[in-house]
Amino acid sequence: MIGIALTGLAGPATAEPAIAAFAAHCFSPLMTSERAGTVFAGLRYDFYDLDPFSAANARSSPTGRAVTPGTDRRCEVAFDGAAVRAGETAVLDALEREGITRAAGVPADFPVMDGSDVVAARFLNPRRIAVVQIGTRPGPNGVETFLNVERLEPLP
Repeated sequence: MIGIALTGLAGPATAEPAIAAFAAHCFSPLMTSERAGTVFAGLRYDFYDLDPFSAANARSSPTGRAVTPGTDRRCEVAFDGAAVRAGETAVLDALEREGITRAAGVPADFPVMDGSDVVAARFLNPRRIAVVQIGTRPGPNGVETFLNVERLEPLP
Protein backbone atom coordinates (compact mmCIF):
# COMPACT_ATOMS: atom_id res chain seq x y z
CA MET A 1 0.00 0.00 0.00
CA ILE A 2 1.51 3.28 -1.01
CA GLY A 3 1.86 5.88 1.72
CA ILE A 4 0.30 3.83 4.51
CA ALA A 5 2.34 2.25 7.26
CA LEU A 6 1.49 -1.39 7.78
CA THR A 7 1.51 -2.89 11.25
CA GLY A 8 0.99 -6.38 12.58
CA LEU A 9 1.84 -8.27 9.41
CA ALA A 10 1.15 -11.98 9.66
CA GLY A 11 3.80 -14.44 10.72
CA PRO A 12 6.15 -14.24 13.65
CA ALA A 13 9.73 -13.28 12.88
CA THR A 14 12.86 -14.58 14.48
CA ALA A 15 15.06 -12.12 16.34
CA GLU A 16 18.09 -12.11 14.05
CA PRO A 17 16.45 -11.05 10.75
CA ALA A 18 14.16 -8.53 12.49
CA ILE A 19 17.07 -6.92 14.36
CA ALA A 20 19.18 -6.87 11.19
CA ALA A 21 16.36 -5.24 9.19
CA PHE A 22 15.84 -2.57 11.85
CA ALA A 23 19.56 -1.81 12.12
CA ALA A 24 20.03 -1.69 8.34
CA HIS A 25 17.04 0.51 7.50
CA CYS A 26 15.49 2.45 10.37
CA PHE A 27 18.29 5.02 10.63
CA SER A 28 18.33 5.79 6.90
CA PRO A 29 17.01 9.28 6.16
CA LEU A 30 15.86 7.97 2.77
CA MET A 31 13.46 5.37 4.20
CA THR A 32 9.89 5.59 2.88
CA SER A 33 6.70 3.68 3.68
CA GLU A 34 6.96 1.96 0.30
CA ARG A 35 10.50 0.81 1.10
CA ALA A 36 9.42 -0.26 4.60
CA GLY A 37 6.79 -2.48 3.01
CA THR A 38 9.54 -4.20 1.05
CA VAL A 39 12.40 -4.45 3.56
CA PHE A 40 10.13 -5.37 6.48
CA ALA A 41 7.93 -7.81 4.54
CA GLY A 42 6.81 -10.56 6.90
CA LEU A 43 7.78 -8.59 10.03
CA ARG A 44 5.60 -6.69 12.48
CA TYR A 45 6.51 -3.04 11.98
CA ASP A 46 5.30 0.51 12.07
CA PHE A 47 6.66 3.40 10.02
CA TYR A 48 5.72 6.99 9.33
CA ASP A 49 7.55 10.05 8.08
CA LEU A 50 5.59 13.28 8.14
CA ASP A 51 8.54 15.47 7.06
CA PRO A 52 10.55 13.53 4.45
CA PHE A 53 14.29 14.12 4.11
CA SER A 54 14.52 14.89 0.41
CA ALA A 55 12.47 16.01 -2.56
CA ALA A 56 12.72 12.46 -3.88
CA ASN A 57 10.69 11.40 -0.84
CA ALA A 58 8.46 14.47 -0.85
CA ARG A 59 5.25 12.63 0.05
CA SER A 60 4.63 12.20 3.72
CA SER A 61 3.99 8.68 4.93
CA PRO A 62 1.02 8.46 7.30
CA THR A 63 1.00 6.01 10.16
CA GLY A 64 -1.18 3.08 11.05
CA ARG A 65 -1.39 4.19 14.70
CA ALA A 66 -1.26 7.45 16.62
CA VAL A 67 1.72 9.72 15.99
CA THR A 68 3.86 10.24 19.10
CA PRO A 69 3.47 13.90 20.12
CA GLY A 70 6.51 15.98 19.15
CA THR A 71 7.78 13.50 16.55
CA ASP A 72 7.62 13.49 12.78
CA ARG A 73 9.04 10.03 12.07
CA ARG A 74 8.82 6.54 13.57
CA CYS A 75 10.43 3.27 12.55
CA GLU A 76 9.69 0.23 14.67
CA VAL A 77 10.13 -3.51 14.33
CA ALA A 78 8.78 -6.10 16.79
CA PHE A 79 9.28 -9.84 16.98
CA ASP A 80 8.37 -12.78 19.20
CA GLY A 81 10.54 -13.48 22.24
CA ALA A 82 12.86 -11.50 24.46
CA ALA A 83 16.11 -10.34 22.84
CA VAL A 84 16.74 -6.87 24.26
CA ARG A 85 20.54 -7.23 24.59
CA ALA A 86 20.95 -8.50 21.01
CA GLY A 87 18.81 -5.58 19.82
CA GLU A 88 20.81 -3.08 21.86
CA THR A 89 24.12 -4.29 20.42
CA ALA A 90 22.85 -4.13 16.83
CA VAL A 91 21.30 -0.68 17.33
CA LEU A 92 24.48 0.78 18.86
CA ASP A 93 26.54 -0.67 16.00
CA ALA A 94 24.11 0.78 13.43
CA LEU A 95 24.22 4.22 15.03
CA GLU A 96 28.03 4.11 14.93
CA ARG A 97 28.03 3.06 11.24
CA GLU A 98 25.70 5.95 10.37
CA GLY A 99 27.87 8.42 12.31
CA ILE A 100 25.06 9.13 14.79
CA THR A 101 27.23 9.22 17.89
CA ARG A 102 26.62 12.51 19.71
CA ALA A 103 24.53 11.76 22.80
CA ALA A 104 21.51 13.93 23.57
CA GLY A 105 19.23 14.06 26.55
CA VAL A 106 15.84 12.42 26.24
CA PRO A 107 13.37 15.29 26.59
CA ALA A 108 11.54 15.19 29.93
CA ASP A 109 8.14 15.18 28.18
CA PHE A 110 8.98 12.38 25.74
CA PRO A 111 6.58 9.47 26.28
CA VAL A 112 8.72 6.46 27.18
CA MET A 113 7.01 3.24 26.09
CA ASP A 114 5.96 0.70 28.71
CA GLY A 115 8.48 -2.13 28.80
CA SER A 116 11.44 -0.08 27.56
CA ASP A 117 14.75 -1.40 28.93
CA VAL A 118 16.93 0.90 26.82
CA VAL A 119 16.04 4.52 26.14
CA ALA A 120 18.69 6.73 24.55
CA ALA A 121 18.83 9.84 22.40
CA ARG A 122 21.32 10.99 19.78
CA PHE A 123 21.66 14.21 17.82
CA LEU A 124 21.04 13.69 14.11
CA ASN A 125 22.19 17.25 13.50
CA PRO A 126 22.24 20.39 15.70
CA ARG A 127 18.43 20.76 15.54
CA ARG A 128 17.23 17.15 15.35
CA ILE A 129 17.22 14.39 17.95
CA ALA A 130 16.31 10.74 17.56
CA VAL A 131 15.11 8.71 20.55
CA VAL A 132 15.68 4.96 20.51
CA GLN A 133 13.72 2.56 22.72
CA ILE A 134 14.28 -1.17 23.05
CA GLY A 135 12.25 -3.40 25.30
CA THR A 136 9.66 -6.10 25.70
CA ARG A 137 5.88 -6.02 25.87
CA PRO A 138 2.91 -8.34 25.40
CA GLY A 139 2.65 -9.32 21.73
CA PRO A 140 0.24 -11.40 19.67
CA ASN A 141 2.12 -14.62 20.52
CA GLY A 142 3.31 -13.85 24.06
CA VAL A 143 6.28 -11.63 24.91
CA GLU A 144 7.70 -9.63 22.03
CA THR A 145 10.78 -7.45 21.71
CA PHE A 146 10.41 -4.03 20.11
CA LEU A 147 13.07 -1.81 18.54
CA ASN A 148 11.83 1.74 18.04
CA VAL A 149 13.37 5.00 16.85
CA GLU A 150 11.47 8.26 16.64
CA ARG A 151 12.73 11.52 15.19
CA LEU A 152 11.71 14.57 17.15
CA GLU A 153 10.46 17.72 15.48
CA PRO A 154 13.24 20.27 14.97
CA LEU A 155 14.47 22.14 18.02
CA PRO A 156 13.93 25.91 18.03
